[in-house]
Amino acid sequence: MKHWKDKADFKEEVYRWAKKLELNVQALALRPMSNKWASCSTKGNLNFNDELLSIDKEIGIYVIVHELLHFHYPNHGPVWKSMMAHYLGDYEAIEMKLKNHSSVALKTSE
Repeated sequence: MKHWKDKADFKEEVYRWAKKLELNVQALALRPMSNKWASCSTKGNLNFNDELLSIDKEIGIYVIVHELLHFHYPNHGPVWKSMMAHYLGDYEAIEMKLKNHSSVALKTSE
């Protein structure tokens, strides 16, 4: 398992993917988020849960691509799914890892 070095490492990956997807990121932040991994606005603002820094880098990249694709595809419809598969291959397996991580985190905090 690979992890992020720091916030700068994570942000560099976001900008790398944004360039690849031909997107202009206006603002980028990593901050505590209590009930989601990321959010984006139509103005190009991105927020990522700072907990992503402590979990597997592969999962973080999944969240990055997932969120950036919402700039072009606002829902999780067939086109969005095909783009996720195009960029990440078996993205559903990574998604399952994220869901497993979430359920483990919820169980340990009870």
